[in-house]
Amino acid sequence: MVERLFINGVTADGSKLDIAVAEGRIVAMGPDLPAVPGADVVDLHGWVVVPGFVDGHIHLDKSFVGDRWYPHVMANSLRERLAIEKEALAQAKPMAKRAEALLEQAATFGTVAMRSHVDVDATTGLTNLHTIMQVREQWRDRMHIELVAFPQAGVMSCPGTVQVLENAAREGVDVIGGIDPTTLDGDADGQLDAVFGIADRYGVKIDIHLHEPGMQGVEQLHRIAARTRAGGLNGRVAVSHAYSLGDVTADVLDGIATALADADIAIMTNAPGDRAFPPIMRLREAGVRVFSGNDNIQDAWWPYGTGDMLQRAMLLGYRSGFYTDEALQTALHLVCAAGAQVLGLSSYGLAVGNEATFVAINAPNAAAAVAGAPAARRVIRRGRG
Repeated sequence: MVERLFINGVTADGSKLDIAVAEGRIVAMGPDLPAVPGADVVDLHGWVVVPGFVDGHIHLDKSFVGDRWYPHVMANSLRERLAIEKEALAQAKPMAKRAEALLEQAATFGTVAMRSHVDVDATTGLTNLHTIMQVREQWRDRMHIELVAFPQAGVMSCPGTVQVLENAAREGVDVIGGIDPTTLDGDADGQLDAVFGIADRYGVKIDIHLHEPGMQGVEQLHRIAARTRAGGLNGRVAVSHAYSLGDVTADVLDGIATALADADIAIMTNAPGDRAFPPIMRLREAGVRVFSGNDNIQDAWWPYGTGDMLQRAMLLGYRSGFYTDEALQTALHLVCAAGAQVLGLSSYGLAVGNEATFVAINAPNAAAAVAGAPAARRVIRRGRG
């Protein structure tokens, strides 16, 4: 029996859309659905309806959202940045409070799922991870959170971290991370042996931060693709940032794109403001899955961000030169269905039988929503909201 009927919404292309909901799931969709006696009717006033946003890369343990303003401190190296971050976080409010504040903000904007990287190393062990695991449990009914054990200080260059990553996998982390196997760790084979070995033993996914530039970064991507294929991990590996894909010539890009597509490795980009980044359309045309996330939000790495994935879609489109409605809808796909696929979300999206979780935005279609990132929106979770 239909319990709620959402009327006067529009689809991505601006066509009229009504949605009927029963027991938190979509039971009918289309223009001008018939009235249902006793159903609660919700008028969407011509707003465009899109799936809930998926933040494919966020750091819940780092943000200062919910705390005071921390002026940004410049750094000359990654190691220096890590030291600055450590000092700032030592003065910050408890991690759980800051993480909850960021989750609340992101949820208000319409994010319904996320992949959060959480720092682990031989010094802190799993302390941060345990904290964010507790926060995840408290948010289980409002946000799907996939957790990555992220060895930001290095794997091989930070003795003891391999064991910490193994412990994280034993305790049920969803994803094992890595970072710059050559430029930070100085031992690409050692790091990849460790990360892929843990993934194989515990059945977890992989997400490697890769900032290495140019051909060095491309060579690293080839190594990761080869190991993915050899280990039968196709579809379970992501590389975050992969800046090198924005550095190289078209023929080099075509070669690595083929390797990434063959291994079904997904590429996460947040279109950073100070760096070349992966060419989204060319990668998609080659069959590479591309998704997006906010990455750092008001933390020691940069002062920007709100947690709004619609704003992130706008930035992706702006930096990529997306002007047509079709291209702008691609930007929306990166912050919705593309991330949902990487996280392995079931019952996601606007389809009969799926969970009735979506966002209505004050825009005439999806392209206009991305281009303007309107603040006015209504978030519906399991048919309520």
